[in-house]
Parts: sequence; structure tokens; C-alpha cells
Amino acid sequence: MLRSCCRCLGRRTGDGLLWHMDLKPHASGDFSIAVVQANSSLEDQSQVFTSPSATYIGVYDGHGGPEASRFVNRHLFPFLHKFATEQGGLSANVIKKAFNATEEEFLHLVKRSLPVQPQIASVGSCCLVGAISNDVLYVANLGDSRAVLGRKVSEGQKSKVVAERLSKDHNVACEEVRKEVEALHPDDSAIVVPCRGVWRIKGIIQVSRSIGDVYLKKPELNRDPLFQQFGNPVPLRRPVLTAEPSILSRKLRPEDSFLIFASDGLWEHLSDDTAVEIVFKNPRAGIAKRLVGAALQEAAKKREMRYNDIKKIEKGIRRHFHDDITVIVIYLDHQKGSVTGRFKHNAVGYTTAPVDIFSKVNEAMEEQLHHTRKPN
Repeated sequence: MLRSCCRCLGRRTGDGLLWHMDLKPHASGDFSIAVVQANSSLEDQSQVFTSPSATYIGVYDGHGGPEASRFVNRHLFPFLHKFATEQGGLSANVIKKAFNATEEEFLHLVKRSLPVQPQIASVGSCCLVGAISNDVLYVANLGDSRAVLGRKVSEGQKSKVVAERLSKDHNVACEEVRKEVEALHPDDSAIVVPCRGVWRIKGIIQVSRSIGDVYLKKPELNRDPLFQQFGNPVPLRRPVLTAEPSILSRKLRPEDSFLIFASDGLWEHLSDDTAVEIVFKNPRAGIAKRLVGAALQEAAKKREMRYNDIKKIEKGIRRHFHDDITVIVIYLDHQKGSVTGRFKHNAVGYTTAPVDIFSKVNEAMEEQLHHTRKPN
């Protein structure tokens, strides 16, 4: 069973709600992480597991609260490891089983917690996972976080990079997804409706697939008197969301240069092409932070502000300007010999972004002050 064996506090910047880690090695390259908090409680969670045989990447974009994304952060990778061990390696079936097991475990938690915390039935999380093993890349997704590949192509004497989206968005803002949902509910003309300027399922939620959101998956829950009193009951004929991930697998190719895994908060402000161009044209160290910064610059522009002004806004209030944003950039070095000196043969690492950035920053400062205080 996987256990967290590395806590990386990263670095502080001028933005007290931004956490980042410049660069660390994995088995076939480097990776960089950055997270900026906007909600009162950080609803984005993320992690990278590295070993000589596999690299796992996870981005979990919570909604309705942080409970579901934190749960996925603790449980999904151990399930991946368990099923991969049992079945002799990673596969699409292993990943699907890990998603299903995580969903079932969260459902059990909701049932146990309902008497004291009925609101937990309305908490959910998007879930984006990448896995690299034996030069095969797997990308599994629920919701609207996104994985994008930067692929090099030659143009005469020069080379450029093109963006290739690897994940499927499950957001009813896309006409294809709306039609998919409507086809599953032919007897419900109001299954997808415009609400507050965007399309929403039952006027509530934009994503059609997630971990959690139990009240939109279990019609019987909405008849529970306790949930009716304290929760948000929605009369349902049948489940309107699923936890069935879309899974892509492909052999990595020499021209595959890097991967960007990010929550919807990034893609709200940057296109796939823009994000890939930023990674291609800039140094590796701190690249995830650079992408977050570019998104925040765009968010500020939309409000006719400067990013320096947004930095001064407290969490919670800051959600009116941008969402939580998580970015993980994975470089793919196909010349593995260049990495082995930095990634030891038996090395295993587990890097998880802070649960709440502001509190972690304070903890880091207090710890530093404690160690630098001189005895009287």
C-alpha cells in the first residue's frame, strides 16, 4: 500500500496563496507543480508518485467543499498500486477498478457521515489521473480538468511544439456532452438547462462525471428525511451523474516532449496552445508557477486589474476573480540515461501539494522561526 513519504512545502512567493515546487526528477524526466488557492478552503488537491517503474499524476478539483478531493487524494493512488500489483502491472482495467473502488469508499463514508454531516452528500470532485509505465501513458478523467501533450514537430531547420488534448472534458458547456446526457434521459426535458449564464445538469452542476455528488447519483437519498431537512434534495428518476472515467492509453513517442495536467481553473484563462507554447519557450525550473502566473494575469486583465492587486485579496473573496488553480508539468526525456544520475534506482517519492496553502505557509514560517531562535 502506498504511503506518503515526502512532504514538500515548496517555496513562498509574493503571493501568499501560491505554493510551488520548481523541479523534481521522475523516472523519465522532471516535473514541476504549482497551486494557487482562491476558495476559503482549498478545493483543489494534487499529487505525484514517482518510482523507477511508474509515475502517477493526480489532479482533483473539488466542488461544494474540499472533502471529496481530499478523500481522493488519500485513497486513489493506494488503490492503483493495489490493483496493479494484483494484476501484474498497470492497465486501463486497473485504473477503472481504482476509480470504482474510490467512488465506493466515498459512498460508504457519506452513508456513515450522513447523521452528523448530511451536506457531505452534495460534495464532489473532478478527477484527472495520469500514469506512465513501460513507456505507455494512461490518462483517465472525470469532469473538466485537462491533460494536454506538447509534441515537437519539425519545420525545416527549426522545430516547434503543437498541443494535443489527451483527456475528454465532461462538462455540459460542450454540446457533445449535453447531447450525451440528454440521450440518457429522454423522458426529462429539463435534464440540462441554462442557469446563471451557463448550461447545468438539473440547473445545479456543470460536470456530468465525478467522484461523490452522491445526492445526484442516489435517488433514494433525496427521500431521506434527514437529507431533506439539512441537505439539498433534488427529485430524481435515476442517477444524473456517473463515476465512469474516460481512459486513453498510448505508447510514448520520441516527439512527445511534455505533459500539462491542470484543473479547470487554468483552462478557464489559457488555451491548450498558449499553455504548451509557454512551457516550450521557457526554462524548466518553476514552469508550473509560470503557467499559474500567466492564468492569473489573464484573470486580472478580464477585471481590468493587475495581478499585484489580486495578490492582496483574501481567500474566499478571491474566488470572485479566479478559481483554485493546480498545474503539474511532466517533462518526458526519452534519453533515460540523462535522468538516472538524479533519480536513484530504488528511489520512491510521493509529493502532495498542501491541503490548505495559507495554513501551510504559516506552519512553514513558524517552523523556520523556531529553528532560528537563539536560546536565552
